This record gives sequence, structure tokens and C-alpha cells, in this order.
Amino acid sequence: MTRAQQTISLGLLASSLYLACFLHIIPFTKTIQEEVIPVFPFWALVSFGSYLLFKLGWGVFTFNDVPEAHKELMGEIEMARKELKSMGIDCE
Repeated sequence: MTRAQQTISLGLLASSLYLACFLHIIPFTKTIQEEVIPVFPFWALVSFGSYLLFKLGWGVFTFNDVPEAHKELMGEIEMARKELKSMGIDCE
């Protein structure tokens, strides 16, 4: 099963469960049925957004400086400049 099929299957399962709860097919107490179930999609969307924002912040926070990659990139830039100069293109 591919990743897309897994995601679609999980989405269909979650939406089916939510629809069953929303349409009172799965019984819950009156408080849960009237106050929690209707706002659950909004809560899930906000929670997912918060999770993604945390992951982005954590990635920025733990981003490592890589001197070797900088040195390699500068070497590639210098090599490209030499190739362009050999073709008669001035790049300063």
C-alpha cells in the first residue's frame, strides 16, 4: 500500500467515525453530543496547525551550521565562475 493510499484510508476512516458520531449513530452523553462533537473538526485543525508550527520552530531552532557544506558550496561557485569565464562571460 502506498503512502497516498494509507493517507486516504486514514482520512476516510476518521471522517466516517466523525460522521457516525455527528449523526448520533454512535451514542454519547448529551453533553458530548451537543458540545464536543460539533467543534471537533475545528479543534483537530487548530491542533494540527499547532503541531506543524512547533515542528517548523523546532527545525529552525535545531538547525546546525555546517562549515563543510559552506566550503563545498563556495568551491562550486568558484568552479562555475571559472567555467563562465572560459566561455567569455564576465560574472563579478
